[in-house]
Amino acid sequence: MIGLARSGRAAVSTLRARGENVVAYDADSGLDSAGIDAEIRLGNWDDAFLDGVGTVVKSPGVPSEALPVAAARARGIPIVSEIELGSRLLSSPLIGVTGTNGKTTTSALLGAMLETAGWNVEVAGNIGRPLTSLVGAVDDDAWVVCELSSFQLEDVETLRPRVAVLTNLEPDHLDRHGSFDAYARAKLRAFERQGPDDVAVVPQGFGRLPGNARRVEFAGDDELPAEPRIPGAHNRENAAAATAAARAIGIPDAAIAEALRTFPGVEHRIEEIATVDGVLYVNDSKATNAAATLRALASFPGRRKHVILGGRGKSEPYDLLAAALEDGDRAYLIGEAADDLAAALGAAGARFDRVETLERAVEQAASGAAAGDVVLLSPACASFDQFTSFEHRGEEFRRLVENLREWGPDDARTEGSSSSGS
Repeated sequence: MIGLARSGRAAVSTLRARGENVVAYDADSGLDSAGIDAEIRLGNWDDAFLDGVGTVVKSPGVPSEALPVAAARARGIPIVSEIELGSRLLSSPLIGVTGTNGKTTTSALLGAMLETAGWNVEVAGNIGRPLTSLVGAVDDDAWVVCELSSFQLEDVETLRPRVAVLTNLEPDHLDRHGSFDAYARAKLRAFERQGPDDVAVVPQGFGRLPGNARRVEFAGDDELPAEPRIPGAHNRENAAAATAAARAIGIPDAAIAEALRTFPGVEHRIEEIATVDGVLYVNDSKATNAAATLRALASFPGRRKHVILGGRGKSEPYDLLAAALEDGDRAYLIGEAADDLAAALGAAGARFDRVETLERAVEQAASGAAAGDVVLLSPACASFDQFTSFEHRGEEFRRLVENLREWGPDDARTEGSSSSGS
């Protein structure tokens, strides 16, 4: 096992439960390995760790060019992803949901539709619950809705979703995949092994797909059995995708409608945290690329926005994002990508402050906001420069907003001051 984060630990546990001998490696020499039932190797890599290994299972966070993966490839040792392992060991029918943005919301909404219809369903994958954790824990007739990231799809060989959904396809993770074409190829691997008895759900007018599935298209203006509770044009697209997939497997429109009317959305995705002195604070920490942030900005038309941007960039341009900021909007820049964002914002004539940290960003935004405004954490970047995950970043934002509720924005005005501006 290469990589011992959440999915790696789940894979180890599943393999050990099946009586397999497991050697587990992670580059973090300080990793707490308590409770991991395997031979543990930490820190500097040694090719000898592969002696006697028959298959390498790779966590999604481990790049294909990492030393352990390259060494395994050089020895001819098969390399599979945690998702591939889970799909091999599960007999349950699988709905795979991939795409650049909206896949978490679509996955969770699909799960709600099946549950509302009384079907046995589990939601797993990139949404937070490793697929391998379901092995031995779910009935064979339980449907599994599995969110699939490009990282998880890099090393699949037999994965064949009964229904595969593509929410959209826009540039993302170019720092890892190297090009949009390579990123797109990884995403579309979800469709490669589908046959005529399977269903591919794709945006209207999307180009050629691998595989040979029955094709179903959706669009944001599709007629739905009910209007979704979650706001925004992008969420109506997510609802249309989920509705198309649910109908494809026979979920009645009555159950679909009830789920659409009641589903509240997912954490960290345009999540309204609180209103303080008339200012709405919104957690969109899951927006880790510019396209996602553009969707968030469009969700609050006519309202002045104070947008917290930055983190670890993904080698994508920010010019369209900068152009989307309207007169009166202001950005607060944090993290490693601040220079790149500042360059794009400056060229577009947008207003911004460099504030370095999320805490300072919330202080500054609270100081500048007036009743009716929106303070929006929608970073357009990954979180790994200052946080362990986008969830960690979102929870910290929530904590800071809760502090505002206790102390009030006036306290933020006395504690924080602008570091620079444009």
